[in-house]
This record gives sequence, structure tokens and C-alpha cells, in this order.
Amino acid sequence: MKKFLLLRDIYVEAFRDWTQKILERYFKAFSVFCFILLLITFYAFIYRLSTGFAF
Repeated sequence: MKKFLLLRDIYVEAFRDWTQKILERYFKAFSVFCFILLLITFYAFIYRLSTGFAF
């Protein structure tokens, strides 16, 4: 049991900042992806309005 706790502590210390950096990058990429999807949606809506598409 002592070996397991020691390995767990080593693992936690090794990856403490690593997970936070990955999450930060993930959320930045996700926000950029969502913004691009919103731009595509607005473009499609404006295109449909300008071509006279009946909703």
C-alpha cells in the first residue's frame, strides 16, 4: 500500500501544472472553434436573406 501511495504522489506532482496547461489550451481552441461556427451560421443566414429564401 505504501508503494501505491508513493507512486500516486509522484504522479500527482509530475502532472500538476501539465493538466492545467492542457485545459487552458483546450478551452482556447474550443472558444475559437465556437466563434468560427457562429461566423459560419451568420454567413449562411445573411446569404439566405439576401437570396430571398423563404423561411
